[in-house]
Amino acid sequence: MTTTIPTDAPQDRGSEQSIEQKAVAGLSQGALVRRRFFRHAGAMAALIVLVLVIILAFTSVGTVIGGTGKLQAGPDGALDINGYRIPGWWPLDWWTSYPLVNGGQPTLTWFPFSLGEHPFGQDTLGKDIFAQVMRGTQQSLTVMFLVGIVSLVLGVIFGALSGFFRGWVDSLIMRFTDVIIIIPIIVIGSIIGKLLGGSSAVVFGIFLGILSWTGLARLVRGDFLALREREFVDAARVAGASNGRIIFRHILPNAVGIIIVNTTLLMSAAVLTEAALSFIGFGIKPPDVSLGQIISEYREAFRTRPWLFWWPGLFIVILALCINFIGDGLRDAFDPRQQGKVSRRKSNRAVAAIPSVQGVQMIEGPTSSDDEAYMDEFGGGSLPASPADEKRRWGRRKDDQS
Repeated sequence: MTTTIPTDAPQDRGSEQSIEQKAVAGLSQGALVRRRFFRHAGAMAALIVLVLVIILAFTSVGTVIGGTGKLQAGPDGALDINGYRIPGWWPLDWWTSYPLVNGGQPTLTWFPFSLGEHPFGQDTLGKDIFAQVMRGTQQSLTVMFLVGIVSLVLGVIFGALSGFFRGWVDSLIMRFTDVIIIIPIIVIGSIIGKLLGGSSAVVFGIFLGILSWTGLARLVRGDFLALREREFVDAARVAGASNGRIIFRHILPNAVGIIIVNTTLLMSAAVLTEAALSFIGFGIKPPDVSLGQIISEYREAFRTRPWLFWWPGLFIVILALCINFIGDGLRDAFDPRQQGKVSRRKSNRAVAAIPSVQGVQMIEGPTSSDDEAYMDEFGGGSLPASPADEKRRWGRRKDDQS
């Protein structure tokens, strides 16, 4: 087999690249991460569901800014929540008892779709479960995002300082981290919840975040210990960069993948931790509500009125799964070893776009006299010899005759 390539075919560097490399040629690292994340079906579906849940929770029953979350008498004598409340499109609230409708059963119907007066049902006192679940979802989301932000800040700062400076700084921070890790967070959270006396979700989320940064700090420390020995860090030191610039401008961007992924895992765990603490009575307390508190309050009615238990449990599962799927998508997006599947159509298009491949012509025939002897030996048949071979054979015949 001989391969002939025309001399006028341009030989570019792209002809030596694989199909996957040509598909991402010219894209920055950020563009590659966004591209891989947007192509992750599970992560995108979870992101859409999470956004819809956030919009539903904060627009339906409104939200309360500031205040203690406790009830107070309004100007007209009616009970109202303490703090500035932004009303929503749902006319009912989560603390008022209303007349029982449909025996307290859910009025939600799918065919035809209708919410009814109480789509998630009512308890024995007539409180609207839909309003309670939406308010509890607000509390869980608030705690989740606050835990993520506080843990992200503390974990990155302590982990970066420990991994970059090492020595006594590393020893001091890691020993303090070990002290917090050995104490179960559920125990510390229970003590804090008891001391705070059922404070708002903002305060509760901040305190949970202060207790949840240790795992992220250890991961960031390990990444910094490896990255600080790389050549680009030595080059930054030679160029006169300060320690702060090296940490935040050179090393930290290279560790952003592991930071974001583990922050999402902390946020998912925060939803379950808040629900567990509220379930045992050490989290958010009445008159304010949370998903865990709703389950705890109505756990005795599971057999007679199971909808009081299903809806808050369903939203806890939705929040936890959405954050986990988003974390999986971010992990795959930041992992450079993840390669997307290339379809047959795209592979053919990429091959056709290589100029040097377009000029390749495959010709049947031997490439040398050795190939001819090989084909004769294995029954390939006689093949026409090249002019150079004929000239050499004619010379050898003349020498034999002489």
